[in-house]
Amino acid sequence: MATEAQFEYESILCVKPEVNVYRIPPRASNRAIRAADWKLDAPDWSGRMRVVARGKVAYVKLEDKMSGELFAQAPVDEYPGIAVETVSDSSRYFVLRIQDDNGRSAFIGIGFGDRGDAFDFNVALQDHFKWVKQENEFSKQAQAPDSTPKLDLGFKEGQTITLNIGQSKKKDRTRPQSSGGLGLLPPPPGGRLAPPPSSRSSNHNTQPSAGGNDTGCLLDLDSSNSNSVTPSNQPMTASSDLWGDFDSPK
Repeated sequence: MATEAQFEYESILCVKPEVNVYRIPPRASNRAIRAADWKLDAPDWSGRMRVVARGKVAYVKLEDKMSGELFAQAPVDEYPGIAVETVSDSSRYFVLRIQDDNGRSAFIGIGFGDRGDAFDFNVALQDHFKWVKQENEFSKQAQAPDSTPKLDLGFKEGQTITLNIGQSKKKDRTRPQSSGGLGLLPPPPGGRLAPPPSSRSSNHNTQPSAGGNDTGCLLDLDSSNSNSVTPSNQPMTASSDLWGDFDSPK
C-alpha cells in the first residue's frame, strides 16, 4: 500500500551540476571530522546533486550527469543534524548519511569544487527547515486553546448609548449696529450709488445770469431739462412774467 509521503508534491530546492563523492573511514571517536583525511585528489564518484523537498522532509539526491539515474539519496529531517554534517577544516565538504529502500544507511563525504556551490547547498537546507519550524509553530497555535482573556463588548442590562449624527452647535451671530441705532443698508445691485436728491432739485432752480445772450441761455436750459415737462394747464407764476417778451407774440 502506498504511503502518504509518496503522494506529496516534490519541490526542487537546489541543483548543482558537479559534486564529488568520497569514501570516508569509520568514525573512531566523537572528534570533529576533517576533510584532509579523505583522498580529495581521487574522488570515488562524480555526478549531479539535486536537493528536493516532499512535505517537511528534504532529500539530497546524487544522480548521474547524463542519464539522471539515482546513485544514492539522503533523507534529511532536520538541519543541522546527523543526516548532513559539516567538517572542521573546510566549508566545501560535508558528511552525508545515505539510505537505501531497505533502511540501511552509510556515511559518505561530498565536496564541491566551488565555494559558492557549497554556500547555496547550505542555504537551501537552512531555508527549508526555517519554513518547517514556522509550520510547526502555526500548528501548535491552532491546536492550543486560546487562554488570553477576551473583551466583553456587549451591552449590560439597562445600558444605553446615545449617538449624535449630523448635529452641530450653532453660534449666535449679532449684527453690527451704528451709533444711531439704525442698521446699515446694503449697496444697490450693480455697484453704483444713486445721486442725492439735492443734485436733482438744483436743475430746476438754476436761473440764467443777467446780460449776454438770453436766448442761448434759455435754449441751454430747455435742452438740459428736457426730461422735466411743465403741464400747459398750470397758471403762470410771477417768475414767468420776466420772460414774457420771448413767450408772447408781438
